[in-house]
Amino acid sequence: MPRYRRNLNAMTLKLLVAGGFGVGKTTMVGSVSEVPPLHTEEAITAASTGVDDLTGVERKTTTTVALDFGRITINPELILYLFGTPGQDRFWFMWDELAVGALGAVVLADTRRLESCFPAVDFFERRGVPFVVGVNCFDNAYRYGTEEVRDALELDHGVPVLLCDARERESTKQVLVTLIEHVMGTRKSLAPSYRMS
Repeated sequence: MPRYRRNLNAMTLKLLVAGGFGVGKTTMVGSVSEVPPLHTEEAITAASTGVDDLTGVERKTTTTVALDFGRITINPELILYLFGTPGQDRFWFMWDELAVGALGAVVLADTRRLESCFPAVDFFERRGVPFVVGVNCFDNAYRYGTEEVRDALELDHGVPVLLCDARERESTKQVLVTLIEHVMGTRKSLAPSYRMS
């Protein structure tokens, strides 16, 4: 198992990955984490029938019940801690806890169920947390343009919207780079320039 050494003087940023149920949050955190990601996934059972809306994700067999966690070192001076939120309505109470200390967020969107990311957009807008929207390009989903998604979600033009594939490390890294740049643009106290290694 590889050993990871942390620079105790490094700046650490807490970022959230949020969005609707089954949109790819666990996959995104896992695709980029340099440590084995922590997942709190449990099997979806008959007990959730009538409680959880599986529309559009009928083949999903597990769900995050608390959080996902991963870490990525951008450079020796900057480390990102990624926290994935649970997507089901009944676990939204966790979002308030997870948001404490977060400097920014990725809202993942699925064009097959675009409305499922509205609660995440509302959550971060109400709290003044900078966020970007990553449109997770599922294989069988219609490819909307970023401006079409922006219009559908009624987003301010200052909110970055980009297409991504949460399964791909490089795609996820690009989303995180865009988020860091957006956070730095809204929070001038952060250092000016970082590159993914």
